[in-house]
Amino acid sequence: MEVRLTHSQVNPEALQTMLKLEGFIKSSGLDEKLYEFIKIRASQINGCAYCIDMHTRDLRNMGETEQRINLLTAWREAPFYSDKEKAVLELTEIVTRISENGLPQAVYEKVREHFDEKEFVTLIMAINTINAWNRIAISTGMFPAAR
Repeated sequence: MEVRLTHSQVNPEALQTMLKLEGFIKSSGLDEKLYEFIKIRASQINGCAYCIDMHTRDLRNMGETEQRINLLTAWREAPFYSDKEKAVLELTEIVTRISENGLPQAVYEKVREHFDEKEFVTLIMAINTINAWNRIAISTGMFPAAR
């Protein structure tokens, strides 16, 4: 495999824009582990090996269990996630695939049981940010060994 181009060198302003989004989310108070769950689940859906590799390692370094990391693809069938985490994982899946069905009201309401309006917007921004990173990584040919 070969990287097509190094986006950070070709267009550093674009990278800085993405890093500002990351900075916004990190300063928002969103739980770091929950953000990593969002990143991994969206990356799994999008097939971004580079991001899956990076964020599973990050989550391990935060002390998350292998079991919870490994079962993210089947979170509905695994008893290891809280209702709050399940609501966010479902939101992540739906927003990542937003063109298929939009965001059903029932999912919105389930998320709002755990998050206020401002936090909901932060979650949407977090999901959008990892989806953008996935698209950058896939389009430029990034892969785990390219780190």
